[in-house]
Amino acid sequence: MQNANAGFIGLGRMGFAMASNLIAANVPLTVFDVQAEPVERLAEVGVPRAETPKALAERVDILFLCVPSEIEAEVVLFGENGVSSRDSGTLAVVDTTTMNRGSAVRLAERCEAAGIRYSDCPISGKPHRAEDGSLTIMFGGTNTAFTEAQPYLDILGQFIVHCGPVGSGQLMKAVNNIIYDVNIAALCEVLPLALKAGLAPTAVADVVTSGSARSFASDFFVPRILRREFHGDFSLQAAHKDIVNIQDVTRELGAELPLVETMIGIYERAIAEGLGDEPKSAMVKLYERQLGQEVRLPAKNDGEQTDEA
Repeated sequence: MQNANAGFIGLGRMGFAMASNLIAANVPLTVFDVQAEPVERLAEVGVPRAETPKALAERVDILFLCVPSEIEAEVVLFGENGVSSRDSGTLAVVDTTTMNRGSAVRLAERCEAAGIRYSDCPISGKPHRAEDGSLTIMFGGTNTAFTEAQPYLDILGQFIVHCGPVGSGQLMKAVNNIIYDVNIAALCEVLPLALKAGLAPTAVADVVTSGSARSFASDFFVPRILRREFHGDFSLQAAHKDIVNIQDVTRELGAELPLVETMIGIYERAIAEGLGDEPKSAMVKLYERQLGQEVRLPAKNDGEQTDEA
């Protein structure tokens, strides 16, 4: 790794933090993003930039992608001045973008035809885990590709799992996120009922974030629901790809997942009712409307709300 040149494309909040950690670890890194601002921020501290994905690919041995979806990944790899149009040289691509498993397999097949070794490598963790290098990382690719990427992944994450061949990383992330989604859906369904039945919101929050119901979902979302913070997190619509992944596998295997299917129905109902741009916790609004009961902190004497959960 010491002598290998690396590239990074996609400097959103997660990608910028990941690239910054590679730079801090003295990885020779060149960057590209369609947005000028994050590229300029890194250029100010001496990080080289490329004008196109093609130009970047011609300078590096291993390239990390962190873009919103498979649509952007395909453009970066195969669009005009894309990575695949580089003049020469071998290249490993490690794609941390979350997408459908089938999309990852198709991108890998196209990359192989272009002489590029593609691996899918989705990540899990909020931005603060990207910033402190403690992400959970799910790698899908060959043993050789994993060995090549692991020194970099060790900088980016705390929990690195080689899940199997290409596409396995995406499937593993979908499995993880579906279980997470079931937790969120359960919270959203039960919290309005608990308050409607007479329990105090702060008491409910204290119990579900410390008792046997505690989960990352309750720790993260219950305080935000109580403060009515339905912004700043991954939206229902953007996260829909996890559902597609699981549904595809369910059909392939002829499986029945009644709990998951119920969660998906709630999830899709929330999108249909106009909540698609809000985070998954907005599913609570479906049950609030049904019961006429908002889940929020009690008002202070002066009419303002507290900010404690």
